Amino acid sequence: MSAARTRGARRLLLGSLAAALALTVGGGGTVAAAPPSAPAAPGGLREVMFVGNNWDGTADVIEASGDFGRIGRINVIPDRERRMWEIGLNPLKLAFFLGIRQGPGEGHDQFVDDMYATPDGSAMVVSRPSFADVVSIDLRTGALNWRFPVSGFRSDHMAVSPDGTRVAVSASTSNTVHVLDITTGKQVGSFATGDKPHENVFSADGRYLWNMAIGEVTTALDDPFWDWTKGDRRITVVDARTFEQVRVIDMRARLDAFGRKDLSDAVRPVAFTPDESKLYFQVSFFNGFLEYDIATDRITRVKTLPENPATDPDRTTWVNDSRHHGMSMSPDGSKLCVAATMDDYATVVDRGTLREGPLVEASKPYWATVSGDGRSCVISESGTDRVTAIDFATGRKVASVSVGDHPQRVRLARVPAGWTGPTSR
Repeated sequence: MSAARTRGARRLLLGSLAAALALTVGGGGTVAAAPPSAPAAPGGLREVMFVGNNWDGTADVIEASGDFGRIGRINVIPDRERRMWEIGLNPLKLAFFLGIRQGPGEGHDQFVDDMYATPDGSAMVVSRPSFADVVSIDLRTGALNWRFPVSGFRSDHMAVSPDGTRVAVSASTSNTVHVLDITTGKQVGSFATGDKPHENVFSADGRYLWNMAIGEVTTALDDPFWDWTKGDRRITVVDARTFEQVRVIDMRARLDAFGRKDLSDAVRPVAFTPDESKLYFQVSFFNGFLEYDIATDRITRVKTLPENPATDPDRTTWVNDSRHHGMSMSPDGSKLCVAATMDDYATVVDRGTLREGPLVEASKPYWATVSGDGRSCVISESGTDRVTAIDFATGRKVASVSVGDHPQRVRLARVPAGWTGPTSR
């Protein structure tokens, strides 16, 4: 693999006791193998992928397989002027807005973190970190349907319920998750989390909602000695109907028991096996991932992936404490796809042997998901503003398409058949 660096290459979650949880709460409830896409669609819809261009304030809509060609583009900040006016009038909001720009935004505003489609394919629901909100955008007109300001000063990752009716969003500065009606934007519940809530995942049956808090990731206190300053990093599990806490899980004890006290317990992107018996997860600062057996509540294997010799060993240069950030699994459960963010490659790993395939050069890959046909891993190359597909079977790149500035999250979705973009721009 070439060690060439493109711009920004130096800048730059779940796991636990589902089986034991079932015993604890007297019922089932396992974790979905991947964040769900829209539920089975009515007629007249087509499957696509949403690509959030964080620094652009746009979302590209691309084909979900094949050549992954771009279908249309949506402005996710049509109300930018009004939001900036409001922020400018509030010194505290302005301070946080500028802090996001200089911290996690790497000198840029963060206008889109995560996005999903409504079940009927009429709208895109988007979390906008710099504006500390979630909005619904009409896919026909590009206008806002509703806006929900989160508590605190920054919104982050989202998850949609299996039936597509609710969306959960992390409010990262208030240690809260809000759960909203996806059609109306009204809050139906909320719950407290650890420090800096990040990823959210609904259980496959919709009964539980899991949140991973990753702690403070924007300070320069990245040496292992200062790990205690990173805050309360834990998994919070709640009943998705009552939002009452069911369980709190800290991966620290599991990592220590496995003999890896050197690894962070900040759980980042994850992937589950199709039968939901095993969890694979990334942690802060680590070039690799771990395997966790859910039934026995223990970490069973670790995979260390190659380091790029050009990667700066100084942890403070790694974006938001990430080294590798992004995982997905092939539908048959035989392959894992890993985005090696700060090492500038992606690779497909055989799940049985944990042997990696070819290292596919990629510039600051930030996310990994599965194509609509299940044949490819789709990564966002935030360093070169591209989305790239890698074949699960061969581990080779099969397609790449240009998108907007700094793509991050990529989600499967559905839009009306024949849709090519809003009628008014």
